[in-house]
Amino acid sequence: MRRSIRLLTYAAALFLVPMAAFAEGELPGSSAWGYALGAGLAVGLAGLGCGIGQGMTAGNTTAGIARNPGAAGSMFTNFILGMVLIESIAIYGLVVGLLLVLAIT
Repeated sequence: MRRSIRLLTYAAALFLVPMAAFAEGELPGSSAWGYALGAGLAVGLAGLGCGIGQGMTAGNTTAGIARNPGAAGSMFTNFILGMVLIESIAIYGLVVGLLLVLAIT
C-alpha cells in the first residue's frame, strides 16, 4: 500500500508540477488553466488523503473493538472525533478549490 501511494505521489510530481509551471503566464490565457489545475489538485489530494485516513481509522477501530469489546464505548467516542477531524481536512481542501475556481472569474 505504501509503495503504491509513493508511486502515485511521484507520478503526480513528475507530470503535474511541470505542467503547472506553464500556468505562470508563459502561455497566453494559461493563468485560468493554472487555477483550475490547482483547484483539482486541492480537492483530489485532500479527498485521497482523507479517504485513506478514514479507512485506516475505521479498520483499526473495528479491530480494536473486536479484540476488547469492553472498551467499545471509549473507542467509539475517539473514533467519531477522529473522523470529524479527518473530514474537516477534506472540507478545507474543498474550500481552497472553490476559492481557486472563484478566482478565475
